[in-house]
Amino acid sequence: MNIQLIAFLGNKGSLYTNTRHNSGWLFFTHHFAHSEKLLVQKFHGLHGQLFLKQHAIRVLLPHTYMNESGVSIGAMVRYFSIPIENVLVVYDDIELPFSKVVLQKGGGLGGHNGLKSIASNLSSKEFLRLRIGLSRPKQQNQDVASYVLSRFSIDEEALLPTVFDKALELIYQYIESNEKDGLLPISFSLL
Repeated sequence: MNIQLIAFLGNKGSLYTNTRHNSGWLFFTHHFAHSEKLLVQKFHGLHGQLFLKQHAIRVLLPHTYMNESGVSIGAMVRYFSIPIENVLVVYDDIELPFSKVVLQKGGGLGGHNGLKSIASNLSSKEFLRLRIGLSRPKQQNQDVASYVLSRFSIDEEALLPTVFDKALELIYQYIESNEKDGLLPISFSLL
């Protein structure tokens, strides 16, 4: 088993560009901005192919908005007959502290509507996940939706490149492992 598709979750539009909820797209831009011009519009998003450690991997940036990400991912998975266990979804997770990243297979859906949409469209929760930690809102009365749709703090933005670099190392570690499922979950945290 290996990764055949990486889907980076986010919301289209300038209003959402640098928000916490766009962590998946920010991760893509940080590492693969040079590849963005090679992506084409299809499957309700932008898709293409890139190479990670000499492995050709399909990529997808759904344009369905977060809550309907599964429509885009499901269309691409069905078109290319990609096994669900070979799909990696990169997304933000408020249940992890900021700067912690976990690569795992399956798990719960929590309150993440993007994950719920994906699980529904794939009829499975057993896809790979790269969870990028955001932490919960520090103010107890702050609405979670407004929190994830807000920008990172200045201090957090300064750390994002390192978080994204370490997150890519987890993907490389998984791709190069002979153990695959026995390796998971793997994680790191800066703080």
